[in-house]
Amino acid sequence: MATESNDIRNAVLLRCAEAQEKIRAACAACGRDPAGVTLMAVTKTVDPVLVNTAVSAGIRVLGENRVQEYLSKRDAYDPAAEVQFIGHLQTNKVRQIVGSVTLIHSVDSLHLAEAVEKAAAAKQIVQPVLLEVNAAGEATKSGADPRFLPDLLRQVMAMPHLEVKGLMTIPPPVAHESEADAMFAQIAALHQKLQQIAPLPVLSMGMSGDYTSAVRHGSTMVRLGSALFGPRIYPQKGI
Repeated sequence: MATESNDIRNAVLLRCAEAQEKIRAACAACGRDPAGVTLMAVTKTVDPVLVNTAVSAGIRVLGENRVQEYLSKRDAYDPAAEVQFIGHLQTNKVRQIVGSVTLIHSVDSLHLAEAVEKAAAAKQIVQPVLLEVNAAGEATKSGADPRFLPDLLRQVMAMPHLEVKGLMTIPPPVAHESEADAMFAQIAALHQKLQQIAPLPVLSMGMSGDYTSAVRHGSTMVRLGSALFGPRIYPQKGI
């Protein structure tokens, strides 16, 4: 059993090294400094032991998707890493997340922003956030319509307990890399345009299947789950 556990941890270390090297290569291909790209480990369903293995490999940012799962695991995480929230955030769970994570990626409406503002004000803190954009207009996904993003940005910027750091997007799965390139180019152009309103240093885009393309289009943060930890294993219902 110990040998099997060591093998799994070693596989995580290897995948972390491979991802870091691919990011360096993607940056070299477009003349970017790799220091400008943060590699986030997405921890949904991942045992804290393996999460901490990734931290030991130099990954210092963790991404949580689910509030209850995060609350059940956070005390087991290596304190060398910071935790950010990247999942859909329900307004009734905002108070559990505000002030507990260093960045909320998924503010996609004025209603949610107001809930985060209220919770941050109650705790007397300023909560950094990203605005989530629905790049492809998918009805099944959260995210603000790109057409309305300038107005949303101005409204959230006016909230004294929120700090807008940039944009996040989850593009749809694509069959060809050229499609991913087109989507990332669109979001990068939007990000650039919005910087006429305010400095937005963070562009969170790119996941396990497309992160090198995202880096080539200016992503400052890629969110990797299966690329680091292998195929996601969901617990069986009723157990």
